[in-house]
Amino acid sequence: MTDGEERPRPSRPLETPTVSSTGELRHTALDALHRSLGATMTDFAGWDMPLRYGSERDEHIAVRTKAGLFDLSHMGEITVTGPQAAALLDFALVGNIGGVKPGRARYTMICRADGGILDDLIVYRLGETAAAASEYMVVANASNAQVVLDALTERAAGFDAEVRDDRDAYALLAVQGPQSPGILKSLTDADLDGLKYYAGLPGTVAGVPALIARTGYTGEDGFELFVKPEHAVELWQALTKAGEGVGLVPCGLSCRDTLRLEAGMPLYGHELSTSLTPFDAGLGRVVKFEKEGDFVGREALREAAARAEQQPPRVLVGLVAEGRRVPRAGYAVVAGGEVIGEVTSGAPSPTLGKPIAMAYVDPAHAAPGTSGVGVDIRGSHEPYEVVALPFYKRQK
Repeated sequence: MTDGEERPRPSRPLETPTVSSTGELRHTALDALHRSLGATMTDFAGWDMPLRYGSERDEHIAVRTKAGLFDLSHMGEITVTGPQAAALLDFALVGNIGGVKPGRARYTMICRADGGILDDLIVYRLGETAAAASEYMVVANASNAQVVLDALTERAAGFDAEVRDDRDAYALLAVQGPQSPGILKSLTDADLDGLKYYAGLPGTVAGVPALIARTGYTGEDGFELFVKPEHAVELWQALTKAGEGVGLVPCGLSCRDTLRLEAGMPLYGHELSTSLTPFDAGLGRVVKFEKEGDFVGREALREAAARAEQQPPRVLVGLVAEGRRVPRAGYAVVAGGEVIGEVTSGAPSPTLGKPIAMAYVDPAHAAPGTSGVGVDIRGSHEPYEVVALPFYKRQK
């Protein structure tokens, strides 16, 4: 799989909340600004984050049709540098990170020795330092950032490489939607036309130094901007002003969940967990057995791949409601009076105008159009249509 085919993923809306070791919620550099905009705040992965500013449906539709602006500063940035940085990441992660070219990014995973998924990640190769040592930025989910940091630090033993916690070094803003290229072009002279999907380049946006990445978690074209926290407010304000005439609105984590769900993108803690290997999740393609050297989980993942060929695991499918009742994570999927699977994520879809869900179901019931499938919602078996993922795919 080439870089451009990797699926996007940096930002996670509804992970299991955690609180900092002090018991206090952390605040992003944009906290006061969110409150001035009347945002509804929520405890999310130990951070006080904006859930919505007004109507989450309106925010969702703005991203699909115009543009939305997100604060994603809760994400976990970890920098890996040194002569053996690539070798360390090839050992620690399941992907072929040594094959990532400077300026590109790759979707990958970090697994336990038993093959269970610790987290899904994006790794950016930032280029070569003055000392000719490679530099990479690993972006982890907010709720898993410490786990990923600890695992990388432990796995770095014996490698000439440094693992650095840079979570406080960055604020992360995202502008997503069909109007996002025009908005950003008005604020930078960086070559956005030449910036491929899953690539990043250093540049200046509204006078602010930034890593400009063409990545996102909404199913739309868009950009993620890594900047120093002290520049976050001025950049947010500049983007807001540049987007005034084209319908840009501030967006919270709630609409981010419905956007990624429509786009069929997995969410850690829902579609991904330590109880699943990448092959169980239908994402075995991210495991690169052909890369040189050993990596953590290799043997367990080989066994998982063999099991998946002999006895296919449950398949992640889309479900579209025939009625109006909304399925939620953990609800049973049923057919012929038997439980055949489980819902992992569910919500009303503003784009389709119906409730939708992702669910792992037995292979015999996974084909699009399979009839007789329902979801057990409080004792009532509501009818659902099995569809292929994603529910929504933008026109390019």
